[in-house]
Amino acid sequence: MLRLLLPLAALAALLRAANVPQRSFGIDYDCNCFVKDGEPFRYISGSIHYSRVPRYYWKDRLLKMKMAGLDAIQTYVPWNYHETQMGVYDFFGGKDLEYFLQLANEIGLLVILRAGPYICAEWDMGGLPAWLLEKKSIVLRSSDADYLAAVEKWMSVLLPKMRPYLYQNGGPIIMVQVENEYGSYFACDYNYLRFLLKLFRLHLGDEVVLFTTDGASQFHLKCGALQGLYATVDFAPGGNVTAAFLAQRSSEPKGPLVNSEFYTGWLDHWGHRHSVVPAQTIAKTLNEILARGANVNLYMFIGGTNFAYWNGANMPYMSQPTSYDYDAPLSEAGDLTEKYFALREVIGMYKQLPEGLIPPTTPKFAYGKVRLQKVGTVVEVLDGLSPSGPVKSTYPLTFVQLKQYFGFVLYRTTLPKNCTEPTELSSPLNGVHDRAYVSVDGVPQGVLERDKSLAINITGRAGANLDLLVENMGRVNFGRYNNDFKGLVSNLTLAQDILVGWEMYPLDIDGAVNYGIVSLFDQPERFVGNPLNDEVPTFYTGSLSIPGGIPDLPQDTYVSFPGWTKGQIWINGFNLGRYWPARGPQLTLYVPRNVLVSSVPNNITVLELERSPCSTQACEIEFVDEPNINATTQYESYDHQLFVRDMWLTHL
Repeated sequence: MLRLLLPLAALAALLRAANVPQRSFGIDYDCNCFVKDGEPFRYISGSIHYSRVPRYYWKDRLLKMKMAGLDAIQTYVPWNYHETQMGVYDFFGGKDLEYFLQLANEIGLLVILRAGPYICAEWDMGGLPAWLLEKKSIVLRSSDADYLAAVEKWMSVLLPKMRPYLYQNGGPIIMVQVENEYGSYFACDYNYLRFLLKLFRLHLGDEVVLFTTDGASQFHLKCGALQGLYATVDFAPGGNVTAAFLAQRSSEPKGPLVNSEFYTGWLDHWGHRHSVVPAQTIAKTLNEILARGANVNLYMFIGGTNFAYWNGANMPYMSQPTSYDYDAPLSEAGDLTEKYFALREVIGMYKQLPEGLIPPTTPKFAYGKVRLQKVGTVVEVLDGLSPSGPVKSTYPLTFVQLKQYFGFVLYRTTLPKNCTEPTELSSPLNGVHDRAYVSVDGVPQGVLERDKSLAINITGRAGANLDLLVENMGRVNFGRYNNDFKGLVSNLTLAQDILVGWEMYPLDIDGAVNYGIVSLFDQPERFVGNPLNDEVPTFYTGSLSIPGGIPDLPQDTYVSFPGWTKGQIWINGFNLGRYWPARGPQLTLYVPRNVLVSSVPNNITVLELERSPCSTQACEIEFVDEPNINATTQYESYDHQLFVRDMWLTHL
């Protein structure tokens, strides 16, 4: 890593030795503008999250952003992405933030770094690591001593890495955000913000512009703004631009006008319609913002993908899908859209657009159908998925207590009595976070779901194994409920009796998939033809061979799940994310080409949690060349447009 940092440090030293004017970026309150290298400067920026775009495609996406006329990019740093386990830091491969910053610098894009510690971003727990919840009473985003100690330790790792990349040190970072939309949080703890200000200054120095972002209202700025941090606002298209910036002026009477999150689309939730915002609406408001000489960041310019388990959720509990397409100017797969060209045209009215060719939309390939083979159920391979064995407790423990921060835990107890007649199994305190797939001695019984299905009827004999495979569907990312505990967070009852005597198996499914899930089963063929195994959590495997003799393969593709219900899919050990066609709106998952190989067959593993099609129709998935994230399925009764309005009002 030292080799990569030397050029920037050496360049800064050479410039000083040669008496070349030092690079600088700051605020001129007299001209109400930013000043870059002594000249007034206005930026037009776009958001890209390096954690949601494969490293293989970072350069492609950044070049497309540059060719749209952007001066800068804005990116979040998800703390939990780099410190999944306490004290273990990962900045390698797709988490190599410094390489991402170098690419932006080489392409000629400035960077606005949103360093956290909290980011929201529709990301699991808003970027805060789940292990913070090991102190159950912790007050996140406050002066809670344990929280501050963890933040200080993390920032002492992150911020020194960022300092060489500050603009005045020869790098691309012109501004660093402290916290995020703090005025929307209940704590309103100014001492916490003062602590962060002091910490950021300690590690980054006094020259860099530190800022905050809040909804465009005095209400949100009241608790979100702090002297010493430049207050910016965020607001959606179609609103009153003048009124929004007047709100910023209530905190910053002088200085540049800044919309740090100008929404180009909106987020999605499972079971609701895909959000779409017309290009014309965004172009019109963007024109109004730029006509005022204001600075703007388009959120998102490319959304990307919530691979693996990284999606967040909102309250009332609704988890976000794998796609974070966001109806952005660049699609989830980096495709050029009508919106891209509409916004580029507006930007071209205010500045010279770069000359040269825009990198084209990447080709997609329909590899066709892949037949899968059933290899066995989760229960049948439990010892292989949980090699350390069960944790035993009178009452159920949460994921955090088990140090299982993502994925699945199997909770097991025995039926205390005969249930020859259907008997109610219930979670009276809404304690299933977030979905539990219930079986008795391997016989499926139903699903318990947070806020939706708090009781089911089960049958079985006394002493039978009662198994609940509990899925963490993503932690709440916004608002006061970030302390989102997972698993069985309260007791279950059978009829009126509290169930006790639990064994809990934390499952390392990702590790097992990489090891080779089939090898964990002795004789996988013995499960074929048993229809019950199609209705409990079951593994399926198959292989995709990329055709030979065709140039430029592999290419990007999408995988669809005809007849499948809900689950998780891995290709060559890479966790693509969750599929849930039974609920929608997303029916296909994006498969970037870097996940695929053409030299040998690609290994596919599917964990179907509820019901596969394998007993009634073809046991297959299909690779197609068109995405479908906007399916018209049976949506829940919750008014999606009302939710969007409420979320926007929360930000305004």
